[in-house]
Amino acid sequence: MSGIARKLMGVTKSAAPASTPWDVSNAVYNGSPPFDEFSVAAQEVTPQGISFKPDGTKMYVIGNTGDNVNEYDLSTAWDITTASYLQNFSVRPQEAAPSGVFFKPDGTKMYIIGYGVDKVKGYTLSTAWDVSTAVWVTPTTEYFSVNAQEASPSGFFFKSDGTKMYIIGSGGDDVNEYDLSTAWDISTASYLQSFSVAAQENDPQGIFFKPDGTKMYVIGRAGDDVNEYDLSTAWDVSTSSYLQNFGVAFQEFNPTDICFKPDGTKMYITGYTGDDVNEYDLSTAWDITTAAYLQNFSVAAQDTNPQDIFFKPDGTKMYVIGTTNDYVNEYNLSTAWDISTASYLQNFSVNAQDDTPTGIFFKPDGTKMYIIGTGGDAVYSYDL
Repeated sequence: MSGIARKLMGVTKSAAPASTPWDVSNAVYNGSPPFDEFSVAAQEVTPQGISFKPDGTKMYVIGNTGDNVNEYDLSTAWDITTASYLQNFSVRPQEAAPSGVFFKPDGTKMYIIGYGVDKVKGYTLSTAWDVSTAVWVTPTTEYFSVNAQEASPSGFFFKSDGTKMYIIGSGGDDVNEYDLSTAWDISTASYLQSFSVAAQENDPQGIFFKPDGTKMYVIGRAGDDVNEYDLSTAWDVSTSSYLQNFGVAFQEFNPTDICFKPDGTKMYITGYTGDDVNEYDLSTAWDITTAAYLQNFSVAAQDTNPQDIFFKPDGTKMYVIGTTNDYVNEYNLSTAWDISTASYLQNFSVNAQDDTPTGIFFKPDGTKMYIIGTGGDAVYSYDL
């Protein structure tokens, strides 16, 4: 049982009085029939937390089999043997392994916690104590949920003017396109359309666009290759057509992201087999079939599960995000775009927002940083 209701609001059932209230050493369990117990197995076989309404007429049980809050009515206050199941409320979209539940004393707010995303989530109840009226309180700024389109987001990209955002992941095996009514403000994003890449890659991890939006590149762990697409209408994924691919398995067997130099003459991929960044030269800009492996740079000292890579537009800084420490790791390159000259500088933790970060992106002027992850299935924005 969670610490939420161990005191049961300070009231002891009269059938088994304790000589000193709140003193557990005086507790007495009714060890013979009828037992002082109530089974919740019909609703939850892995109960994790419990909470009571202050007057003892309602009981709430949360667990990670059903991933929901179960509400019970007690015909006799605080007597659990009189409990009857009423209804439940799913918290799975926010927490897949819930372990505790608590209510505001007036019943208008509910809070849950779990070890899926390691966060407290708050809900507003329009009718006090009625879990069926619960609504998750989402942040109003610096946050945008993509769960409705992709439950396992692994990479993302922005149009150069910040008016479009693209999310890719292995849940739908597609690229999801969003419009931003205010450039670079993710809270103004709205879903537009998607484009499936399943025919080429059923475990997509990373995405990149040519600066003019006429080419899209997708990398994944199923094919261990980079897939190149042409867009007949720039930035419109519905006009994408598959062109060709390029294998990277000799350098990285579990590739997680891809990045290009702005002129298309260099390509970089990262992954967690080698825990490094691999650099390729392209003899014909943006044509991946002309790529030739050049060198790599290990990031294992900072993260043994790198997920995404990003370069400052002038190539003098590199950023790698990973799930080992949930850090954004920053590197300086003494020679622009030459990863052999990279040196580790510092890091920044994003664990408070997402404990499984999978993607990173910066506004071109460097004043905003964005991360995405599978912990919250959301994009988070940071001001620099």
